[in-house]
Amino acid sequence: MTTTSTDDTIRVAIVDDHAILRSGLRMLIETHSGMLVVGEAGNRAEAFSLAEQERPDIILLDLDLAGESSLNFMQDLIRVSSARILVLTGVIEPEQHQRAVRLGAMGVVFKEKCVQDLISAIRQIDAGQVWLDPSIMTGLVADVQRKRDPEAEKINALTAREREITSLVCEGLKNREIADRLSISESTVRNHLTSVLNKLELSDRFELALYFYRHGLARPPQ
Repeated sequence: MTTTSTDDTIRVAIVDDHAILRSGLRMLIETHSGMLVVGEAGNRAEAFSLAEQERPDIILLDLDLAGESSLNFMQDLIRVSSARILVLTGVIEPEQHQRAVRLGAMGVVFKEKCVQDLISAIRQIDAGQVWLDPSIMTGLVADVQRKRDPEAEKINALTAREREITSLVCEGLKNREIADRLSISESTVRNHLTSVLNKLELSDRFELALYFYRHGLARPPQ
């Protein structure tokens, strides 16, 4: 049976292979108003079952699930649930954190951080913004800098509408939300984003957001 909640409640699913940690996280999260833990999972199969049944707003996802990396199935988990992924990890490997973001995670919180950081991250990601440790953002921007030289001609080739849509991407909006905001179709949004990626020679929307931050075309979330 699907857990019930009010429309403005942030519905959170916890995916971690340590039962004691899951229980602790549930108690911590549910002490804050407007948040509800709709279920827990300890492995890949349980995670997909929970995501499909409960359709949470946020999935709090550990990178290491009993020896299996959740990076291997993160994109599929996003697709079946439409949830926003917040990685909660004790793994100190910047490459994995950057890969998680490139695969669709909207935030990374380290387990040694205070509880308030976790709660703030959940609220910010639910609002459509990213939550990244400064060290992760620095690494991602540096990676873009290594790959991309500034080319004003490419930026100048963007239309006003393309810049407008990309600015909304930088705010964390999905295609459907952008379409509703601008009163256009989702296919039109996709077409514009494809055009922008082609013009700037970028591979995905997250790299696009970083490119806009790098060139001062959008401001990173605080």
